[in-house]
Amino acid sequence: MMALMVHLKTVAHLRGKGDRIAKVTFRGLSFYSRVAENCEEVAHFNETFRWPIASRLDGNEMLEIQVYNYSKVFSNRLVGTFCMVLQKVAEEGHLELTDTLIDDNNTSIKTSVTIEIRYQPMDGTVGVWSDGEFLDVPDDRDGMFAFETDSLLSGQSHGSGTSPGRSLQGSIPTFRKAGKGVFSAMKLGKIKSSKDDHKKADEPAVLDMEDLDRKAMRLAGTLDPDTISLASVTAVTTNVSNKRSKPDIKMEPSSGRPVDYQISITVIEARQLIGLNMDPVVCVEIGDDKKYTSMKESTNCPYYNEYFVFDFHVPPHVMFDKIIKLSVIHSKNLLRSGTLVGTFKMDVGTVYSQPEHQFYHKWAILSDPDDITAGCKGYIKCDIAVVGKGDNIKTPHKANETDEDDIEGNLLLPEGIPAERQWARFYVKIYRAEGLPKMNTSIMANVKKAFIGENRDLVDPYVQVQFAGQKGKTSVQKSSYEPIWNEQVVFTELFPPLCKRLKVQIRDSDKVNDVAIGTHFIDLRKISNDGDKGFLPTLGPAWVNMYGSTRQYTLMDEHQDLNDGLGEGVSFRARLLLSIAVEILDTTSPEIISSTEVQVESVSNISESATGKIEEFFLFGSFLEATMIDRKIGDKAISFEITIGNYGNQIDGVSKPSSAKKKKKDGENEEEESELIQNSSEDEADEDGDLVSVSSTPLMKPVITDRNYFHLPYFEKKPCVYIKSWWQDQRRRLYNSNMMDKIADKLEEGLNDVQEVIKTEKAFPERRLRGVLEELSVGCSRFVTLANKDVNQAGRTKLDRERLKSCMREMDSMGQQAKQIRTQVKKNTVRDKLKLAQNFLQRLRFLADEPQHSIPDVFVWMMSNNKRIAYARIPSKDILYSIVDEETGKDCGKVKAVFLKLPGKKGFGPAGWTVQAKLELYLWLGLNKQRKDFLSGLPNGFEEIKSAKMGPGLQSIPPVSLVYNMKQVFQLRAHMYQARSLFAADSSGLSDPFARVFFSTHSQVTEVLSETLCPTWDQLLVFDDVELFGEASELRDDPPIIVVEIYDQDTVGKAEFIGRTFAKPTIKMCDEHYGPPRFPPQLEYYQIYRGNCTAGELLAAFELLQIGQGGRADLPPLEGPTDSERGPILPVPLGIRPVLSRYRIEVLFWGLRDLKRINLAQVDRPRVDIECAGRGVQSALIQNYKKNPNFSTLVKWFEVDLPENELLHPPLNIRVVDCRAFGRYILVGSHAVTSLRRFIYSAPDKTSNNWATAAKLMNGYMVLTNGGSQPRSSPSLSSRTLSRPAGDIVVNMDTDPLVRKMDTVVKLDAMSDAVVKVDMTEEESDKERKKKKKKKKGGVEEEEETDESVLDWWSKYFASIETLKETLRAQEAAQAEAEEREDLEIAAESADIKPDDLLMKGSKMKEKSKEKKSSKDKKKGQPADGTEKRPVKAKVDELVVYNKELESEYGNFEDWLHTFNLYRGKAGDDDEHALDDDRIVGRFKGSLCMYKLPLSEEITREAGFDPNMGMFQSIPHNDPINVLVRVYVVRATDLHPADINGKADPYIVIKLGKSEVKDKENYISKQLNPVFGKSFDIEATFPMESMLTVSVYDWDLVGTDDLIGETKIDLENRFYSKYRATCGIASNYSVHGYNVWRDPMKPCQILAKLCKEGKIDGPHYGPGGKVKVASRIFQGPTEIEDENGLKKQTEEHLALTVLNHWEEIPRVGCKLVPEHVETRPLLNPDKPGIEQGRIEMWVDMFPMDMPAPGPAIEISPRKPKRYELRVIIWNTDEVILEDDDYFTGEKSSDIFVRGWLKGQQEDKQDTDVHYHSLTGEGNFNWRFVFPFDYLMAEEKIVISKKESMFSWDETEYKIPPRLTLQVWDADHFSADDFLGAIELDLNRFPRGAKTAKQCSLDMIRNEHELPTISIFKQKRVKGWWPFVARDENDEMELTGKVEAELHLVTAEEAEKSPVGLGRNEPDPLEKPNRPDTTFLWFLSPLKAIRYLVCNRYKWLIIKIVLALLLLIMLGLFLYSMPGYLVKKLLGA
Repeated sequence: MMALMVHLKTVAHLRGKGDRIAKVTFRGLSFYSRVAENCEEVAHFNETFRWPIASRLDGNEMLEIQVYNYSKVFSNRLVGTFCMVLQKVAEEGHLELTDTLIDDNNTSIKTSVTIEIRYQPMDGTVGVWSDGEFLDVPDDRDGMFAFETDSLLSGQSHGSGTSPGRSLQGSIPTFRKAGKGVFSAMKLGKIKSSKDDHKKADEPAVLDMEDLDRKAMRLAGTLDPDTISLASVTAVTTNVSNKRSKPDIKMEPSSGRPVDYQISITVIEARQLIGLNMDPVVCVEIGDDKKYTSMKESTNCPYYNEYFVFDFHVPPHVMFDKIIKLSVIHSKNLLRSGTLVGTFKMDVGTVYSQPEHQFYHKWAILSDPDDITAGCKGYIKCDIAVVGKGDNIKTPHKANETDEDDIEGNLLLPEGIPAERQWARFYVKIYRAEGLPKMNTSIMANVKKAFIGENRDLVDPYVQVQFAGQKGKTSVQKSSYEPIWNEQVVFTELFPPLCKRLKVQIRDSDKVNDVAIGTHFIDLRKISNDGDKGFLPTLGPAWVNMYGSTRQYTLMDEHQDLNDGLGEGVSFRARLLLSIAVEILDTTSPEIISSTEVQVESVSNISESATGKIEEFFLFGSFLEATMIDRKIGDKAISFEITIGNYGNQIDGVSKPSSAKKKKKDGENEEEESELIQNSSEDEADEDGDLVSVSSTPLMKPVITDRNYFHLPYFEKKPCVYIKSWWQDQRRRLYNSNMMDKIADKLEEGLNDVQEVIKTEKAFPERRLRGVLEELSVGCSRFVTLANKDVNQAGRTKLDRERLKSCMREMDSMGQQAKQIRTQVKKNTVRDKLKLAQNFLQRLRFLADEPQHSIPDVFVWMMSNNKRIAYARIPSKDILYSIVDEETGKDCGKVKAVFLKLPGKKGFGPAGWTVQAKLELYLWLGLNKQRKDFLSGLPNGFEEIKSAKMGPGLQSIPPVSLVYNMKQVFQLRAHMYQARSLFAADSSGLSDPFARVFFSTHSQVTEVLSETLCPTWDQLLVFDDVELFGEASELRDDPPIIVVEIYDQDTVGKAEFIGRTFAKPTIKMCDEHYGPPRFPPQLEYYQIYRGNCTAGELLAAFELLQIGQGGRADLPPLEGPTDSERGPILPVPLGIRPVLSRYRIEVLFWGLRDLKRINLAQVDRPRVDIECAGRGVQSALIQNYKKNPNFSTLVKWFEVDLPENELLHPPLNIRVVDCRAFGRYILVGSHAVTSLRRFIYSAPDKTSNNWATAAKLMNGYMVLTNGGSQPRSSPSLSSRTLSRPAGDIVVNMDTDPLVRKMDTVVKLDAMSDAVVKVDMTEEESDKERKKKKKKKKGGVEEEEETDESVLDWWSKYFASIETLKETLRAQEAAQAEAEEREDLEIAAESADIKPDDLLMKGSKMKEKSKEKKSSKDKKKGQPADGTEKRPVKAKVDELVVYNKELESEYGNFEDWLHTFNLYRGKAGDDDEHALDDDRIVGRFKGSLCMYKLPLSEEITREAGFDPNMGMFQSIPHNDPINVLVRVYVVRATDLHPADINGKADPYIVIKLGKSEVKDKENYISKQLNPVFGKSFDIEATFPMESMLTVSVYDWDLVGTDDLIGETKIDLENRFYSKYRATCGIASNYSVHGYNVWRDPMKPCQILAKLCKEGKIDGPHYGPGGKVKVASRIFQGPTEIEDENGLKKQTEEHLALTVLNHWEEIPRVGCKLVPEHVETRPLLNPDKPGIEQGRIEMWVDMFPMDMPAPGPAIEISPRKPKRYELRVIIWNTDEVILEDDDYFTGEKSSDIFVRGWLKGQQEDKQDTDVHYHSLTGEGNFNWRFVFPFDYLMAEEKIVISKKESMFSWDETEYKIPPRLTLQVWDADHFSADDFLGAIELDLNRFPRGAKTAKQCSLDMIRNEHELPTISIFKQKRVKGWWPFVARDENDEMELTGKVEAELHLVTAEEAEKSPVGLGRNEPDPLEKPNRPDTTFLWFLSPLKAIRYLVCNRYKWLIIKIVLALLLLIMLGLFLYSMPGYLVKKLLGA
């Protein structure tokens, strides 16, 4: 006989104590075990159960074991369930295992069960594969498929026997569910076989992600827990259905609502501008706003440092489409606009998507829009930041900007964009449009008809395309609903463009009102791919659909915004056929058009088939229910209309596509149309007469549901609609989108699960995450196989092909990555991996969005009185049918709950939250030829009713209505327990909430609880006789949803909506048992939404119980009302309400602060009431709030019964009431502490010797806490500190902090007082010394040892800022390294090495981690003087600069005193309640501590335990105390400009209580980065005056001064904090100098006081510089120098060492606040949430009863030092020759040199002119003298000057010290010609060449490589430097060389040895020895002639004279020859 035997041995790790019972089920037969009585951890059952079985055991069968807590009276409570698949047993016959149970929520719990199973088959054969369905396992590349289920089910460890070829036959159970061959993840215990199984048996099952319900098979315990995965548990916790789709909770469209934005742009400087001697201005333009910088004269590298702010209030995507344009204009002035040098464009969205939403110190490349062949026109260095509301911008810390001016490396371009962008043409081809609405009234048309005599289409469309700030328009097609343009708009823009979207708009041309008909945005990122296998942007030719307002034409369209693309369109407007192509230009080719103007050209027509074959589509819809109809519309009859495109639209779909098939007569008038509507069908029969579309339901009068809502009485008769339409068949696009969407939905749901598990701190989130990643990788590989079968159908565009390729690549790599990450998911990496998985989700969503539309979306409109009331828009892809399951839309053939909303702006805000109607709607869209199963998804049990008009023979026509003849009757029980954190809807800051539950057509309400945000209704609502139509079994799996709405009851008017949530009930059919595991249901939290914001949570449970033949008697009984006071209200029954235990809550009442007036009266006698779960306590009454706002009795307590499950703890309410005369109480404000967990006290663990685990609250919010458990936000101790045991630790402080040792921390296990000192090895320290020496020899880098007397506070500050920057760099490096290390670990994992070995492997790794540690320590804010071996710099004591508020570093100083904000007034509805600050009416200070009773006695027995103070021991008294508050304000940065000129005149105002200090007379003129350097002393009395406000105001000559921004500091919390924030502790102790000790208490006194307060042993000072505190020993120096240099013995250094390491002291240790400067954001109440600048400051506080502190530290700004720079221009050489000589045409130049220093031209100096240089040589011996004021620390020259003649006072500017030398050619009649220039940065410029020959262009070109010198160090430099200019091709050319000498002297030296300008006295230079030619001819003509004759033409003259003589001789010869001959001949 075959049998299965199960031996149940033990169940372990149980919680609590009690009786246990187990139930073992197999094949539906259950055995109960005996009751194991009174067992605690382990229950020993030791029983054997035997099932004789007749049929062979199938490997898919399940065994289920459930363990219960047994109770005689109540129903047993389920502890957990264990399910396993018997695959392994069927194979091997025997199995032993131990495994964990899982609870109802499918999460593992600690409890485990141990069993042994035996199976004896008949024939003894075991291990045969069952013939289950065959599953394709995707072929895994790595040879081993990492798909868990295999090893999961067969219990093998990973990689043991799974060969890739082995199929997973049978190992995956195939539970099938009705209708769909997909498993839905059911909850365990709900598995049932489905009636549809036989239908599906013939198709091979495909491995779907959902197919594996790994919940159904818990794996055997042999598996490594790190590889277990869990598959999906659905979000709505009951079964996922396959007939209903999930509704969306969020109602309101988020886009389209205007938000505040602030864009700040700093233009710092420009470089390498092309052009000669320019006067450049930078213009900053955003959208239509323009701002200009000042003009800088004759320079190619102007320095501006000007700050501009633009404020906008627009919807987000309008903001992100705006273009930021920077342009440089040459010589612009009032009269002329100047010439454009170059521009740079980028959209705001690109900046916003940068990290921190900003570019910082980046160079923008300028290009010339009119000449694209020109190349780069220069660079602008700027900062751009875009701040939305609530974004906080972290500015990199600005001190001295020494960042290398490496332009190429810091270009203003997003990551991944090449520096060299090329020009490209963007061709947007516009072919034609269809389906335009009419844009004119018919009256106008009739007038026209009368005149012209013909009827015209009423629209004149044209298309406008906008891209990168340019617009192009096509021609206007007059009067056409189907215009044909065939034109292309061509843009020329750099590629890749820095604008993301292209906007295409169809507009109606009209002289009066030219409006948009529809708008479509094309996102370039979606139509291109920048990867290495990417493609250029391409699109189409494809149709894009445009949506907007409804189609009726009205002159003033209220929804016109929708047509402009703002918000979600509510109706189809038109579709447009377009295509986009991009061509990269070759700018070198000669025939290229060089301008970037937009061109419009015509293009040829494209064929009909280019966009795909036209197919007939069929859309069917059935309305199963219409409820929650708003009462405003409830009185008139209602119908619903469904449209797709213009099909089905009967009111205003006039403009039908005019193809023959769908002709509609033009002459139709309004009357005829309305007749049509009454008919509810349109005469649009096809030729074959087979089908008429029915697009709207019959009119029906609503019936009242309750006082807010109506419903339509559809009951068993459900109306249907169907529409035929014709579209290009582009389903493939939608199919691919659908597949990706489904993968994404599944991933999102899985990730939400994981987050939920983490949030509720359930066990094993990593298993669930593994399951999620597994599903993702399977889904991806499935996508690749399915998408690949794309046929080459008609109309596939280039984009389709490219997109498919890139999607497949992406999905493939995503699948691989998911598989890889899955193996790395461990308990400690869950959070990181979750982030990675969220990136996958974004990538999937991005990929799934298809840019080329095909079928338009479907709109459902509710019509009443022939008007459109409310709508829902359903994307057509969601309801599109496909034969392949994965490609089907997610709502196709399913019932979906659809909520209708108001159109357009009406839907914003409260109006948008109320549901207009809720429909249960079934939709199906597909090809007409595939329509046979269009009804298959409907709930079964209906008959079709066909339209009566149809002939009898037509069987195929769809029904007009369905009649359900099956109905089931149910009872719904809604257990409404409580809600928390509700939205405050009343002016008191509270609400009077009640809940209304809707189910089907029923609704009920809970009682109203007044004045609370956390109501505990504890009420059971019973809905009797709920009728649901359809088959019982289907309803069980798939109940309709329950809607719960929460309202605030108002005495007058109707209740106000608070929020809404959805739930699915747990269902019990009448044949099922009411018992575990599903019943009674558990309470769950449901998130309540109000629009898109969360508005609280609801804790409830819902069950739906079928009423069978026996009527209600069969249902589980209801207990009657228990509470007589509440009347007939049923409470939530016992099995469901939580189990309670007794807790004690202690409350520390400290005081009340900042209470505002209530009803104009001041609060005088306030009291605080604390309430939790109906119990509470009241504070003492404050008798006179003005005199003393603190409470007299500090601690009170109350006891209360709370649920054991911490997550179910109710909130605790704090209310403040004012006790007025005659016993009146007025509520001042309230606060709800939603989670008490952080206040739970856990007893100290006495067993552990590790002090880090001593007594602590949940997160250490407690005075008893120790250093180990600090509040989360406080500086967490470095990991070393935490793991250190309690032996004595030596902390070694060296006197020379430069060589501070790293490894001074040693682990000791003993409790001994051992002293261990670890030093570096000798060699290392030697090396260190040698290094120092080497530096000295190097000479160049030598820093003189800074003289102590020179150092001041600022030296310390700037040194600290350097450290801060280094720390930030080190952090980045460490982060990168951590990632690198993780990769190594992963590699190691696959290679089987333990991570510990890794460290041994290479010492390099070790070194790295050391550095990392030190940088971390530094980050913690320990004064980082020498924690790291840095290049040796002058030793300056440092402080800590925090680049944020001190509070954020130290957990708001709420270590024991918490601040609770009191709220009053209605909550704002702005996104995410950002404006709650206005509602704060005061603050309650105090604390809470809760613990379970009884408490162990050890605590109360401790010495000095004060029973009155309870857990709040050692708390200071709260009597008033006088304090001297000293506020130091260092400087402010990036202030928001307050004046028209874009500047501000800031000054400081400090308020504390009644006292106010205004520093108005010391305002700083025209500065946005003022350095204040001031300290202010104020005396205050805590608690009355404890809120310090530091404000920065803008001084105005006339009118009131404006507030720029302010920051508030709560001094009281700082004063009492154990972090000791009264006066920061310096890193070193000195009694004089710049680092003098500021605190009146010396370190020894502070230490003694801390030890006494903390009740710890010490301090004991020992010999040899040691001190012992508790069990720690510290070392340090013991001598100190006084002013006179005498050394004295002191213990202060030792004490200070301990204070600096106080966090290492056991039990009481914590990080003490160091000497610091904090950076606080300045905020302005008028611009909430947006930073107006930052202020650097710190506050010291000194109690007045202590010795008085010394004088304040001097931090006034450094005065700039006067210097004089003397520049001698000796000679020039090789200057290019400009002029041609008048007489001789010879090249020469009249050279002179011009120079200036201060970036201004005012102080320019010129040499005399060296005339007529023929060789480019000039001799000058001329001296320039430039006096200037210089700030050494900031490396800036300071200039003060009036900005213009109208300025009131001088403005101070800081500019970099740059000397400019230029060489010019002097002209007398025309302007001088500029020849060349050189600019030397006096801090780093190249050393001059020794001779003119060695001087070359390379000195400028390779500036970065060459060594540089600083005139401030060298003092005197002489050499040759090159002059350069740029030629036409923008190449640098050498235009001359100058020999110059620079000599820098201080003002004092200059007075001692003065020099003259030029060659004047004193100390004159000798005259230059110039050649004689250097003069002017018209001044001395004789000299000129002599010069001409003598010098130049001497030889020429001699030659001419000789030639003349010869000629004369020849002439004489010829003249006299004849006569002479005759004489000779005649012989005369």
